Amino acid sequence: MVTNDYVTGVNRSSNCFSKMEEDKIKRHHKHEVKDNQCSSSLVKHIKAPLPLVWSLVRRFDQPQKYKPFISRCSVQGGLRIGSVREVNVKSGLPATTSTERLELLDDEEHIFSMRIVGGDHRLKNYSSVVTVHPEIIDGRPGTLVIESFVVDVPEGNTKDETCYFVEALIKCNLKSLADVSERLALQDQTEPIKRI
Repeated sequence: MVTNDYVTGVNRSSNCFSKMEEDKIKRHHKHEVKDNQCSSSLVKHIKAPLPLVWSLVRRFDQPQKYKPFISRCSVQGGLRIGSVREVNVKSGLPATTSTERLELLDDEEHIFSMRIVGGDHRLKNYSSVVTVHPEIIDGRPGTLVIESFVVDVPEGNTKDETCYFVEALIKCNLKSLADVSERLALQDQTEPIKRI
């Protein structure tokens, strides 16, 4: 039985992933990790159909639709590869703003990638990849979401501390994505939310 629990693998190939999850991570979530960096992959199973989940993930211009730590987002130059967004972070985190560039948006393969290029925070050289895959959960259409990242380890921190912090943020975002998607699916909004 599939659950909504998270599975993570830090800086290594992990036995905690299923064979299917491991195959998708190997295919789409390759990061070149330098000595002063850490990397991890997280998995979330969502009881909502892929088109609905993807319609939220792909919104580079509106991450606040499901990311609870974002209060505001503005995009420069429309939605295309290389577009930059300015994100305002809600208080309570060790950050106020983040400047992020869209690296990849593939609506056929359901791959989204972004890189942080500036802002007031400690996540230097951060980049992430999110992939969305169809699956069946309890006999109904569901979605497997995999998010991976690589980031510099700030001075004064260990790789484990850095990964733990970033994983906590991603877990919160993925839980919110599941909550929003599942709520919309229960309301029979199984068609993608209007694209920009």
